[in-house]
Amino acid sequence: MTESNFKRFVQVGRLVLLKAGPCAGKVAVIAEIIDHNRAIIDNPISDVPRQAYPYKHLVLTPICLTKLPRTASTGVIRKHLEKEATLAKWESSSWAKKRAAIEKRRTLNDFGRFQVLMEKKRRRDGVRKAVKKLA
Repeated sequence: MTESNFKRFVQVGRLVLLKAGPCAGKVAVIAEIIDHNRAIIDNPISDVPRQAYPYKHLVLTPICLTKLPRTASTGVIRKHLEKEATLAKWESSSWAKKRAAIEKRRTLNDFGRFQVLMEKKRRRDGVRKAVKKLA
């Protein structure tokens, strides 16, 4: 049997990132697979209500809850999330950090953007001077 190229599968317990709807940008857990188009998702910790969600509005993450039973209730999902510290794993991942940095940058005002510009200039100047010393 050949090995699959895919590493992330739609499965019960998979942590997903919501990319559309009122909860866009939040993460949830697949609680049950309805059919080939939708799954029931839930995350009681970050206030994502239990609901059916289409796969085309989900992004599968590499994080998965182990031994989550099918059709697990909200309370069971909460216990598994807290026991395995899944949301802490997500927050410490480079993917989540990058999304947080982009969101922080998006909310900057004019002065904040100016400060970022000056810091980039300062960093670029330091690199240029260090390269000149080496040459």
